[in-house]
Amino acid sequence: MKVILTSSAAQFITPQTLSVLSKNEVLTDFFDKDFNWNNHVNLAEWADLMLIAPLTANTMAKMASGVCDNLLLATYLSARSKTIVAPAMDLDMYQHPSVKRNLETLRSYGNEIIPAENGELASGLVGEGRMAEPENIVRFLEDFFSKDLPLKGKSALVNAGPTYEAIDPVRFIGNRSSGKMGAAIAEILARYGATVTLVLGPSQVILENKNIKVLHVESSDDMYRAMLSEFKGKDIVVCSAAVADYKAASVSTIKIKKKEENFKLDLVKTKDILSELGKQKTNQCLVGFALETNNVEDYALQKLKSKNLDFVVANSAVEEGSGFGVDTNKVTIIDKHNKITNFELKSKQDVAIDIVSYIIDFIK
Repeated sequence: MKVILTSSAAQFITPQTLSVLSKNEVLTDFFDKDFNWNNHVNLAEWADLMLIAPLTANTMAKMASGVCDNLLLATYLSARSKTIVAPAMDLDMYQHPSVKRNLETLRSYGNEIIPAENGELASGLVGEGRMAEPENIVRFLEDFFSKDLPLKGKSALVNAGPTYEAIDPVRFIGNRSSGKMGAAIAEILARYGATVTLVLGPSQVILENKNIKVLHVESSDDMYRAMLSEFKGKDIVVCSAAVADYKAASVSTIKIKKKEENFKLDLVKTKDILSELGKQKTNQCLVGFALETNNVEDYALQKLKSKNLDFVVANSAVEEGSGFGVDTNKVTIIDKHNKITNFELKSKQDVAIDIVSYIIDFIK
């Protein structure tokens, strides 16, 4: 994000504040130090979107008539991208015929208007003219950018992370999964427009997208219930969690003391989440993961067929840079048409992009 600050706006907020928030130098004038006079062209070509907020009656009139007497207006007149404006002024001014005409003129130029809202105004009056609340502006921008996203209108369910199977109140059976791969997939699905629910086992991973619905679980039984509860009605389901294959046959209610030289722990199989989802599948695109130490493709192909998957993402737990506890991964995708696609070692974020791109092509 880059900010242009008009001289009037500088009376309300300092360039330093906006520079910290945007992490870029704030531009205020054609002839700022180290600023080329024609940089308004570079700015206009750089931007995917131009937002003018708040839009005053004065700037609105200049935009409508093509006046160009400051950096903001020069950039606006040079912009090839969409411009969105959020008007703000006193209620009588907002209702003036000339303002209404200028708004219609801006709209006729292809600009989009975020309507002013009702509320308390700087004059002390209450009425229409208050700039839309920042969260409403952000929502408007999100909707604008999501219109053409390939997964707009799709719903997705992802699981990630390990499960912890209790032995006693302080010990458990677990694995080394960090949940990073599944979380990255959830993030990319959301970035491409899907409504995403993430069922997350015990993990320290922090999601950047706060719109992803996260259900925190601990055991395989918890994850089984959550996945089956959320499965119906989803378009895309990705099972990347490292779910324990076995759990303790009985769980001690008190801490087991170290008394005997040898300790025997009876284990029983956990519920097979992926297999059950495969049985219940209707129109979902169901994706599974196969993490193996040997015969990776053979075991992945068995899982693909036995669990009724659309495709399986296979990777090695022992190959350098792949598997648990690292920020990279190297995967192979095998689909139900026996197509095998190998990918190079990449960051888990880039691997997530490859997987989601494969999903998009597959469901088309």
